[in-house]
Amino acid sequence: MSTVDGAGVVVTGAGGGIGAALARRFAAEGARVVVNDLDADKAGAVAAEIGAVAVPGDASVIVDAARDALGGSVDIYCANAGLGSPGDALAGEDVWSAAWDVNVMAHVRAVRALLPDWLERGSGRFVSTVSAAGLLTMIGAAPYSVTKHAALAYAEWLSLTYRHRGLKVHAICPQGVRTDMLTAAGSAGELVLSSTAVEPEVVADALFTAMGEDRFLVLPHPEVAGFHQARAADPDRWLVTMNRIQQKWEGIAE
Repeated sequence: MSTVDGAGVVVTGAGGGIGAALARRFAAEGARVVVNDLDADKAGAVAAEIGAVAVPGDASVIVDAARDALGGSVDIYCANAGLGSPGDALAGEDVWSAAWDVNVMAHVRAVRALLPDWLERGSGRFVSTVSAAGLLTMIGAAPYSVTKHAALAYAEWLSLTYRHRGLKVHAICPQGVRTDMLTAAGSAGELVLSSTAVEPEVVADALFTAMGEDRFLVLPHPEVAGFHQARAADPDRWLVTMNRIQQKWEGIAE
């Protein structure tokens, strides 16, 4: 893609899974890539593999270092780092706080650092790894579901507010992806996500298709569009269906 070749790209949470697949794809398309991850060894390994630069650390505070590593500007920022926080209505404050900080506020902080330059140039691209949980929900994971809804809302707000000023925004909303996060989802992930899980490379392909079509929603699982429409058209019916899945999961988890 002409918009990618030579572009300065940052991918957070890129030590494995979706982030690593995105970093590899951007590098293969000719981008100059910064690989970020909390795990410095994983970030370094992916960066060495694809000829990129590793900038490990908290995704919330690495924009300046990433910009320096890219020679002064960031063209595409992939806010991919996330926490798959499980928990019900009784989940502790610490769980909610961590999920909110990583799944939402890291995006807010990145945009705060990047937006002035993007608006001055009249171009920039923000990619948010949201998850289908942001369009739908995820059983057994209240903090994850709620914060992913917030991440989607933030991406939508950015797009509607700044698209006429050159900012392009994409929200990646896959269901199950064969990563460590899916494994960590345990029996809930096994019940709801495993049967249709895809490889991380499928997510990268879907993003590049969406970028080529200038499309906001990135749906590696196209059926999610139908689920989203059904949820909006008849919320009560959708909630009843999801509650049945919840009950089935409770029987498995007992």
